Amino acid sequence: MPKFNRRLAVIALSLALGVPVAVRAEDLMQVYREAQQYDPVLASARASWSSTQERVPQARAGLLPNVGLTGAANHNDGRTTIKGDQRTVTANSYQSWNYSISASQPLFRMQNIIAVDQAKQQVAQADYVLGLAQQDLILRVTVAYFDILLAEFTLELNEAQKAAVSEQLAQAKRNFEVGVATITDTNEAQAKYDSIIAQEIAARNDLDNKRTAMRAIIGRFPKELKKLGASFTPEPPTPNTLESWVERALAENLSVRVAQYNFDVASLEVERARAAHYPTVDLVGSYGNNAGTGSLGNEFDYTGRSANIGLTLNVPIYQGGAVNSRVREAISQQEKYRQDLEIARRNALFNAQTGFSGVNSAVALVKAFEQTVVSTQVALESNRLGQEVGVRTNLDVLNVQQLVFSARRDLAQAFFNYLTATLRLKAAAGALTEADLEELNRRLGG
Repeated sequence: MPKFNRRLAVIALSLALGVPVAVRAEDLMQVYREAQQYDPVLASARASWSSTQERVPQARAGLLPNVGLTGAANHNDGRTTIKGDQRTVTANSYQSWNYSISASQPLFRMQNIIAVDQAKQQVAQADYVLGLAQQDLILRVTVAYFDILLAEFTLELNEAQKAAVSEQLAQAKRNFEVGVATITDTNEAQAKYDSIIAQEIAARNDLDNKRTAMRAIIGRFPKELKKLGASFTPEPPTPNTLESWVERALAENLSVRVAQYNFDVASLEVERARAAHYPTVDLVGSYGNNAGTGSLGNEFDYTGRSANIGLTLNVPIYQGGAVNSRVREAISQQEKYRQDLEIARRNALFNAQTGFSGVNSAVALVKAFEQTVVSTQVALESNRLGQEVGVRTNLDVLNVQQLVFSARRDLAQAFFNYLTATLRLKAAAGALTEADLEELNRRLGG
C-alpha cells in the first residue's frame, strides 16, 4: 500500500491536517510561550520555587553570630516628702541613659547543623517540583491545542456531512416527485439530516468548551491555530522496548525524585528531633555603658561600663517528654514519606507501561483507521453505484456515508492521541522538555 501521505486517507484527513491556514495563525510554541507568561499554575510553582530558595540562608543563620544592640534614655523627675515636726520636701530632676551590645556565636548546636542539611535538600527538591509544573504545562497546552483542532475538524466533518446528506435529501425528493422512489427514502434522508443538525449543535458547543479550556491557560481565547502537516508519520517509541522506559522512569521520573527528597528530609527531621537531647555550647559576649546626671540619692554625674565574654553550656535534662514525643512524630512522618515514595515509584512504573503501550497502540490505530477510511470510502462509492443500478437503497448510501465520516474523525482522534501519548511517555520517564514541543511544532503547517 502507498505511504501514508499518498493514501486516500490523506484526502480524508486533509481538513484536520493539511488545510492552508492564515499567515498569522498561532502555532504550538507561540501558545506555549504565552502560557508560560500567563498560566497561574506555573506562576504559582515559580513563586513556590523562589520562596524555597530562602530556606538555606534561614537555616544557615542558626550557625552564624547573633548580635543585638539595646539602649535607653530617660528623663527622671523625683520628689520625696517627709512629714513630721518639720515638713521636708526634696525634689530632684535628672537624666540617665545606657546602651549595651551583646553577641553570641553558636559553637555546637546539632539541631541547627541538621537544619542546614534539610534546607539544602529542599532547595534541590524545588528544581524538580518546578520541573513537574513545566512538564504539566507542556502537556496541558498540547492537549488543549489538539482538542481544539479535533473539535474544529469534527465541526468541519459535520458540515461536510450535512451538505452530503442535504444533497441526498434533495435527490430523494426529486426521485419521489418523478415516481422512481418511495416517500420512505425521503423520510430516511430527512431523519439523517435532522440528526446531523443536532450533532452540529453539539460539535459547536464542544468547540466552544475546548476554546474556553485554552483560555484558562493563556488568559484569552486562542486565535486561529495552525494545523498539523499531512506528512507527519507516526512512529513507535525509541527505544522500542518496555524495559528501557520502565528503568528510566524509576530512576528519572520527576515525581519519584520529589518523593525521594521528601523522604530524605523526613529522615533528617528524625535526627533533628533526637538532637534536642544534645547539649548546646555558645560563645557569648557583651559590652555595656551607662551614665546619668545624678539622682535622688546622688548629686554627682556618673558613668559606668561593663564587658564580659565567655561560654554558655546548656544541657537539657527533662522537658516534660516533649522531645521524645517529637521524635515519635518525626518517625511516623518518615514512614509516611517512605510509603509516598513507594506510591510514586509504582505510579511511575504504571505510567511508563501505559505510556509505552499507548504510543504503540496509537501507531497501530492510526494505520488501522487509515485503512478504515480507504475501505469505507470505497464502500461508499460502491453503494452509490449500487443505488444507481437499483441494488442499493438511499438508506444504504446514508449509512455508509455515516461510516466514512466516523472513520475520518476516528483517524484524526487516533492521530492526536498518538502525539499526546508520545509526550506523556517522555514525561513518565522524566525526559519531557521544551525541545520535544519544538520538534512537534516544526511539523505544524508542514
